[in-house]
Amino acid sequence: MSMVSMALVGILALFLLILLKMPISFAMFIVGFFGMLHITSPMAAYNIISSGIWEQLSAYSLSVIPLFIFMGELLFRSGITEKIFASAYAWIGHRKGSMATTTILSSAGFAAVSGSNTATAATVGTIALPEMKKFGYHRALSAGSVATGGTLGVIIPPSAVLIVIALQAELAIRDLFIASIVPGLILVALFVMTISYLCHRRPEMAPVGERSSWRVRLASLKGVLEVAALFALVLGGLFAGWFTSTEAAAVGCVGALAIVALQRRLTLEVLQEALANALKSSAMILMLVAGAVIFGRFLTVTRLPFLVGEWAAALPLPAVLIMACVLLIYVIGGALMDAMGFLIISIPIFFPVALALGYDPIWFGIMVCIVTSMGAITPPVGVNAFIVKSLDPELGFGDIFRGVGYFMLPYLACILLLLAIPELVLFVL
Repeated sequence: MSMVSMALVGILALFLLILLKMPISFAMFIVGFFGMLHITSPMAAYNIISSGIWEQLSAYSLSVIPLFIFMGELLFRSGITEKIFASAYAWIGHRKGSMATTTILSSAGFAAVSGSNTATAATVGTIALPEMKKFGYHRALSAGSVATGGTLGVIIPPSAVLIVIALQAELAIRDLFIASIVPGLILVALFVMTISYLCHRRPEMAPVGERSSWRVRLASLKGVLEVAALFALVLGGLFAGWFTSTEAAAVGCVGALAIVALQRRLTLEVLQEALANALKSSAMILMLVAGAVIFGRFLTVTRLPFLVGEWAAALPLPAVLIMACVLLIYVIGGALMDAMGFLIISIPIFFPVALALGYDPIWFGIMVCIVTSMGAITPPVGVNAFIVKSLDPELGFGDIFRGVGYFMLPYLACILLLLAIPELVLFVL
């Protein structure tokens, strides 16, 4: 059996194990280890496990993951979600579709805290869905705005997915964070414009709320400004070169502790919960990274990624058409499984393809992050759709996917825009 055939068998075995409900990290580890065992020798396979995993997990840069997650857990327990939602509604509650717009803006704000699409959808949806039901919002619009807003969790920095992409593709975390800001803002603007268009075309979808006084608006900023200042310090310091990524995460943790303490919410129970959840999330991500190291080494030995890259570069087709096909694979993969899991599996295969086609690695990292997050709301699976369903059992999947459908066009518009003008991602670097 040729090396390429063995690589393809390994990939099929990997997806078979995933379909059998085996955790992705274990599936990658098993396929990678036994693949290396068959190709090389037992001693070489054991050496790759010991040296490869140690080299990856002992890297100083990897400490950024638990630190940013811990910062998010602390801020979540400061009640920031409710404060962001209340503040956004106080400022724009009198406009058409304001509750749905508030959901998108709150999701963008919470995304900067959580770094997860599922956590963003679940947390914001817990507050937003009952409020929109109370105000008589159209069921599809309510469900769609929560599910779609949740996808911002993996795009807006600091994002755990962007960190993992940086580690997998050996890119600078700082560069990916900077490059993701403009695409994230473009998506937020397109989502808000979509809601505005729908509500002007069909006013019955979203009744108008009352206009808040300036006193109420200013009062609503209490608790939000502190967190905004912290993120300005963390991300601003990172972009200005004052901190490394790990130092920025550490500053964020100290700032989050100070904010929760000043709000008199820093109890022993809160600290224990934040630490426990941060450890669980970090362990899950680090296990994915460990499995990806072994699986990636197996693919590297078979030379499949490089052969695929050379084959794609030699195709008599425009590079943009080949890249569109690659991005379509990411949309489908993101629809069928967890975004981070699919990214970790696929980056070793498709990253060399992007380089062979002449695309910038930072641009490619941002693009795959966006299109995979789009998969989180794409039928037939769409994990965010199931989260919305669990939050409100009265919602049918027909309502949810109809609502998500409203936001597919702005997602597609953003992807096409970034394909046509890569400088929108790269000009800030």
